[in-house]
Parts: sequence; C-alpha cells; structure tokens
Amino acid sequence: MMLSPDQTDSDHPWAQSDAESVLNDMKVGCISDDPGDGEGKIRTIATQNLTREEKRRRRRATAKYRSAHATRERIRVEAFNVAFAELRKLLPTLPPDKKLSKIEILRLAICYISYLNHVLDV
Repeated sequence: MMLSPDQTDSDHPWAQSDAESVLNDMKVGCISDDPGDGEGKIRTIATQNLTREEKRRRRRATAKYRSAHATRERIRVEAFNVAFAELRKLLPTLPPDKKLSKIEILRLAICYISYLNHVLDV
C-alpha cells in the first residue's frame, strides 16, 4: 500500500507501539469458503467478541509477557533451591559437604525427623 505525501506511517494501526492497543483497534477479516455463498461474504470478528481463553492466549503470546513469566519462574526456582540448601545444612551426613540430590535431601530429612522423634520418645 502506498502512502500519499500528506499521510504518515503513524496513521496506521501497525505503526503503533503498543501491541494490545493495535489488537483492540483492529478487526480480523476472513473470507467465507462456503460453496453456498455466491459472492464469498466477508466475516468480521471484533476482538471484543473473543472468549476469555482467546484473550488470555493472545496476551500470553507477547514477548513482554513471556519475558516477565521467565523472570518470575527464575525467582521461584531460585527460592526453591535456597530452601533445599537450608534444609541440607540442617541434616547430618558423612562427609558433611557431600552433594545430595533433592530427593535424597527429602528422604534424609524424613529419616532424621523420625530419628529425632524416636530420641524424644525414649
């Protein structure tokens, strides 16, 4: 599409920087493939008619959302690993600096708690 000299790129929705405002302003058109339609009617689906799930999928498809989600996931995993490291420090093992997997830490914690309960009962 050619622009006239008095028309700028910013007049078009694709020139906007905010992706959500573009999606909200734009209407999606598609041509009906029904053989019964003699002239091939054009259906327009406004973005306001999208289901909640479709809106969620579109929002999650943006780079900004993916980046924020990845950051939240990194923070969650880091907190998870810190919790395992703190639990690991409380468990007696020989040698004390032996590297244990997460499942080994959990199993050792269960055994240690059981041992401590036994000691308290005696």
